[in-house]
Formats: sequence, structure tokens, C-alpha cells
Amino acid sequence: MTTNCDVNDRKVAVIGCGFVGAASAFALMQSGLFSEMVLLDADKNKAEGEAMDISHGEAYARPMKIYAGDYDDITDAAIIIITAGANQKPGETRLDLVQKNVGIFKQIIPEIKKRNYKGILLIVANPVDILTYTALKLSGLPESHVIGSGTVLDTARLREILGNRLGVDSRSVHAFIVGEHGDSEIAVWSTANVAGVPIHKFCSMRGIRNHEEHMREITGEVKQSAYEIITRKKATYYGIAMAVKRICEAIVRDEKSVLPVSNLMHGAYGIEDITLSMPAIVGKNGVELQMPISLDGNEALALKASADMLKKIAKDAGVKD
Repeated sequence: MTTNCDVNDRKVAVIGCGFVGAASAFALMQSGLFSEMVLLDADKNKAEGEAMDISHGEAYARPMKIYAGDYDDITDAAIIIITAGANQKPGETRLDLVQKNVGIFKQIIPEIKKRNYKGILLIVANPVDILTYTALKLSGLPESHVIGSGTVLDTARLREILGNRLGVDSRSVHAFIVGEHGDSEIAVWSTANVAGVPIHKFCSMRGIRNHEEHMREITGEVKQSAYEIITRKKATYYGIAMAVKRICEAIVRDEKSVLPVSNLMHGAYGIEDITLSMPAIVGKNGVELQMPISLDGNEALALKASADMLKKIAKDAGVKD
């Protein structure tokens, strides 16, 4: 067993080669961020097959060493991405998965810990907030090095829907989904804007009335997005793969980008000792600083309720005192 304390900034590992893991690996191969990628899965043949399949496109991308491995092969990876877990089934919420996937993490994280890993854990498996908290408690890593993909995808969905409705490039829309990555998530309308223009004002400029009704409708559409996709194709994976790539970009390039990742709370908005999604500066050292985003009274109450629900679930799952 190796005990490598150093990390290779050009190496990434993906644990779990299901739909999300394979799609993330494919997106990362095309990104050019890494020169080496190791894939792990409980089914070694699956990992080997995905590595072979993805590597066959290298001639049309950038040189990259892609292979299936084991835990000893990931000790020097700059980022370990964990997508392993049971799939979300039609009619099943992300939180229904908690007991099964906490059990899986209790097998994975100790294997990483005993190899003296010093890089960054990026948790993607659902329910991501609970599993990020689980990984933090089990890994012994600094909290800044344990990040959940959180609501990065939900926020992209919100921006895309808003951009379509408002007739503007979604990249010019600035709005966040915060809280749980799931049914209790909150769209922060109070600070949403298009290129600095408050969202209500921009809606009026576009001739859109009944703002409150549209806000409720859009929030519901974002929350239902995953369920709608799962109903139609049994799983979601392309959108989250792009979110994984985006988070890795921020880390590898030390962009210090503000992303709504799942990270540990320390009293802001009356919430502490639970991980949930709040905008944070993300760079080479992981989460560098949580951004003090402004919430109105109702948003703050909804965030607290989301946190309280996650705390209860974490306690029931045996990962929180």
C-alpha cells in the first residue's frame, strides 16, 4: 500500500463508473484539464470497458493516460470524484437513497483515508449534501478539501430557463439555487439579476408581468427537472457531468470562481455543522471562502428549514450525533 503525501495536479480519479461516472470521465477527457485519469468501480470489468471506450477517442482530443485501477492507484490524484452509489429510480427522491449510499461511502472513504490521501474529494453521488457530510466526517481531510457538487447543476438549470424566458444569454443571468440539492432547494430571487439589472426590472423591460407567478413556476420547473428526465430516460448524467467538469476547472486552474457547492456551514443564517449548497470561492485549495450572499426573510427561513431537514436525515443515517 502506498502512502504518497504528494498530489499530481494533472491526475484525476473517478470512483463509480455508472452513467454519471462514465459521462463525467468522458467530459473530463475532452476538457484537457488532466493528462491521467484512473477509473474505479466495484465491477472491475465495467471500469476497464469505460477506460477502453473513452481512450479510443484520444486521437481526436488531447493525449491522456486512461485506465482502470484500484485504490492504490489514486493516492496521488489531485481530485477524486466519487459518483458511486445506488441509482435514483422513477418516483424516488434523492433522499430516499440515503441509507444505501451512506453504507457504500462507509466502505469507500476509509479506503481513501488509510492511504494518506492529501488531495480534494469531489462528491457527486446523491443525496450529495448528506454524502459530502459523511465523507467529511470519515475522511479526516480539511473541510475545504471535501466538496459536494451541490446545486451547481440546479443553478445552471435555473439560468438556462431564465435565459430562455427572458430572451438573453444564460451566461448573463446571475442567480443561485441554494440549500439542499433536492426538493427543499431555494431559488434566491432577491439578488437575481441580468448583467446587474435586478430580475424584476429586467422582466418588466421584456414585457413580462405577474413576476411572482413566474418565479414560482420556474422554481418548480427547476426542482422537477431531474424527475422529468428520469421518467423519460431512467437517469440523468450529461448535465451533472458538465457541472463536474466546471468544478474541476475552477480547482485545477485556481480560478477562484464562485460556485454553489456543498460545503460545511459555520453559523451563517443560523446554520452550523451540516453541509449544504451555498456560493463559495473555489480554487486550487478547494473551498476558500463562503460568500455572504444576501437572502430576504422568506429565503433565509426556507434555507434554515432545508438545513434542519438535512440534519435530521444525517442523524437518522448515523453520520451525525
